[in-house]
Amino acid sequence: MDKTINGIKTRKVKTEWDVYFDMALTMLDEIVKNNAENKKTVMIVPVGPTDQYPILAQMVNHLNVSLKNVWFFNMDEYLVTPDTYLDFNDKMSFHKRMNDEFYSRVRKDLVMDESHRNFPEPGKEKEYDALIEELGGVDLCLGGLGINGHIAFNEAAEEDDPITAEEFGNLGTRVLKITRETRTINAFGYQKGDLRGMPEYCITIGMKQILQSRKIYIAINRIWQNGILKHVLRDKPQAQIPATLLQNRKKVEIVLPEFVAEGLDL
Repeated sequence: MDKTINGIKTRKVKTEWDVYFDMALTMLDEIVKNNAENKKTVMIVPVGPTDQYPILAQMVNHLNVSLKNVWFFNMDEYLVTPDTYLDFNDKMSFHKRMNDEFYSRVRKDLVMDESHRNFPEPGKEKEYDALIEELGGVDLCLGGLGINGHIAFNEAAEEDDPITAEEFGNLGTRVLKITRETRTINAFGYQKGDLRGMPEYCITIGMKQILQSRKIYIAINRIWQNGILKHVLRDKPQAQIPATLLQNRKKVEIVLPEFVAEGLDL
């Protein structure tokens, strides 16, 4: 049964794979609906999770769904310095993963032009936010949830940071240092525990762009997300848990498998 807590709708599915399938269906539905009305589709999309992309590519190819009027804005990317991308051939590069897991899998006659495949770039943060605004805003923002409650790489403020929830919610695209918590859990998940091999910097889309999206879909796929999710749903909105800012926004949905939902009273 679905349950809404502080304005956030939660929906349980059976397995982790069902999360990815549901996510792909949600993306496809938005594209098909807008194509039928001859409207562009603008999405903020994540790398983490990514298992939805091969499913979506297969659906697009099988159903002959054109992506020519679709714009993807990736949430974030790793940086090796505050102004330098991780090498695009690195296995951790979000550019590489998007190409490998989605763009290269979609038929060439259906896939969107490369100019519609956008990533935030150091030194061009304001241009990134401006392009989203020029396109009329974001139809659908999809993402995951960090261990400290971050969305994209909008890292949690320290406990003694005086920044208010409102101020945090107005932050735009920017470069920042990745927290130790995020580097540690990502090293576990993607680098076989190689914390020293993790990038220290990132560029992230702003909380402002996420919160202004017309629909927001958060995919939960890891058991450790159980711990932070209970705070996201029930603690007051605060910069120290960025995802709490989703509370009482319009059309916010969190989808999670049954094994993560245990003990959350959902």
